[in-house]
Amino acid sequence: MVLFHSFKVFIIDVKEAGFSPFGGVYFDVRVIGGITTEFVPEDLKELVKDKPIFTPWPELPREGWELVDIVEQKPAEALTTVKSNKGLFEVKVVAEATMVAKNTLYRSLANEPLYWVYWLYKPSWRPIKGVMHYESESCAS
Repeated sequence: MVLFHSFKVFIIDVKEAGFSPFGGVYFDVRVIGGITTEFVPEDLKELVKDKPIFTPWPELPREGWELVDIVEQKPAEALTTVKSNKGLFEVKVVAEATMVAKNTLYRSLANEPLYWVYWLYKPSWRPIKGVMHYESESCAS
């Protein structure tokens, strides 16, 4: 079993981008995320110690992938406050891993099997009660 140590998501930018029924404003929310491993069994490290180091460009290798079950996870969250023409909003992004695969034909720089994780970002926003009608530009804090 492999334990993923840290799954984080960061809000890079938020811009007002029109109307939505969710508070009267639509936000274009730009995010980035990443994941690291906490524990990889020694037998897996031994299996890949002499394999070539994976470099992510120009494309992923096509052979050697095995699906990994996601047994448990804590979704990553990021939160910021944004000014809009409708007032202040709290913008939140939750990210959840949906698929994981490993490849033991290659190794990482940390001498671990190659892991590839697919995750989804789920943005949402809510007006902050009692604060309305700002005339400044949209900005992420």
